[in-house]
Amino acid sequence: MTQKHSIRGLSAAGLLAVPILLAGCGPFGGKESEAVDPPPAQLEAQMIGAANSSASVIPVLADDAVQNTVYLSDSKGMLAPVTLALPKDSAKDPISSAIMVLVKNSPYAGYIPEGFSGVLPAGTEVTNVTVDAERKLAMVEFNEVFKKYDHKEERRILEALTWTLTGQKGVEKAELWVAGEKLTEMPLNRTPLDRPLSRTMGINLQKADDTQYSQSSPVTVYFSGVTPGGVQYYVPVTRLVPAGQDAVQAAVHELIRGPQFGDGLAMVMTGGTTLTGVEQGEDGSLTVALSDSMFQQGDHIPAELLQAVVLTVTENAGATKVKIKMNDLAEVTGTDSVSYSQPVSRPEHINEIPI
Repeated sequence: MTQKHSIRGLSAAGLLAVPILLAGCGPFGGKESEAVDPPPAQLEAQMIGAANSSASVIPVLADDAVQNTVYLSDSKGMLAPVTLALPKDSAKDPISSAIMVLVKNSPYAGYIPEGFSGVLPAGTEVTNVTVDAERKLAMVEFNEVFKKYDHKEERRILEALTWTLTGQKGVEKAELWVAGEKLTEMPLNRTPLDRPLSRTMGINLQKADDTQYSQSSPVTVYFSGVTPGGVQYYVPVTRLVPAGQDAVQAAVHELIRGPQFGDGLAMVMTGGTTLTGVEQGEDGSLTVALSDSMFQQGDHIPAELLQAVVLTVTENAGATKVKIKMNDLAEVTGTDSVSYSQPVSRPEHINEIPI
């Protein structure tokens, strides 16, 4: 796929906190190219996965599990939200469990789908978690092993931790501690941590070669990836665009522009999609009007396209519901049989990928 501009990843410490308006964490379930195995087979696969890993926790029945969304590295090195059914553990709170999933070869390794992995060093432990409800701040303390990461992974570790933590109920910011001391900077590359971490730092950050930091604003868009087993999932990418633009319109334009060549992601739009307008409704929802000659009245539009629009718009706007117009069609229905002519909410979980 040809791109008009070259976009490259960023690791500069100065981009740790870029201003961006974000909605709550989200999401749609992953889709398989073939039928999903029924629950008994899925449970069996979970147990086999746990036995073949260094896991000490054996997957349990869905009735005894808690859904939690964590940010894992995919086979291309991109961070993606993955919703897992984790066992209830009276010795651990949901936040500790979520973070432990990010540890390589952790007791939760058997719950991670094929093609994904954690980014924290093996042996990392969460020794304490405290949430300041008034400040919506999570303070997470690790053991000394936390510091034994590859310096090239520093920003990905911060992004994975930040987006996982801020996806937990009542948490919008985070602080990191090690062995009783608050980190004011990361141990290896010295990324400053003089303020709480938040989603303003972006994720899978990219910028065009001609973009100037001082004249740019970030937007986060959702492209599509596929697991080795053929399951489709969504990947958030933060890009820097010229400042002064409407965030939603800029984000949709980036969605139409498509993913960076070579990052393993796929376009969700067709080559002929254009944005014709964004309107705020009296009910607070946003209506996104698109044009694409490929679709006619009665066509079912690919759900990946429509869902990516919902995820992208809600990630960059205060609105929690989205309506989509396409070529002024009377009804816009996805291949998932959902009517997007009516307000669609950003769902609670994203990328529920079978193991």
